[in-house]
Amino acid sequence: MSPVTANRLKISSGGAYENVFGYSRAVRVGAHLHISGTCAPATHEHSDAYTQTRAILDTIEKVLREAGMTTQDVVRTVVFVRDMNDSEGVARAHLETFAEIRPASTLVQVDSMLRPWQKVEIETYAIAD
Repeated sequence: MSPVTANRLKISSGGAYENVFGYSRAVRVGAHLHISGTCAPATHEHSDAYTQTRAILDTIEKVLREAGMTTQDVVRTVVFVRDMNDSEGVARAHLETFAEIRPASTLVQVDSMLRPWQKVEIETYAIAD
C-alpha cells in the first residue's frame, strides 16, 4: 500500500503495467474506492471464463480488504467480456460474490484485451458506510 497523499490512498499491485501506464490498482478518496480493471493472472491462461472471473473477484476482495472495505461496500461493477457466450459463467461467479449485495452492474463485449487468453476484466467501485 502506498502512503496517503492529499486524502488519496493509492493501492499498488506491484505489477509492471502500473509504471508503464501510470495508474494505480486502486485509489481511495474518502469513502470512495475505485478499483482499476482487473484481469485474471497468467496462472489462469488456460482457464474458462468462470474460473478467470473467480480469480478476478478474489483479487478484488484483497484490494477491498487493503482499503479497509469488504464486498458489502461494492456499489457498481463494469464487466468486460471478449465473448458474450461466456456471460453465463461470468454471471455465476459474480452472483456467488454479490448475491446479497446486488451492486449496479454493466456487461460489455469488447474486441480484445491486453493478453489474447484473457476472457474477462472487471472494474469495481465501492463506498464505505
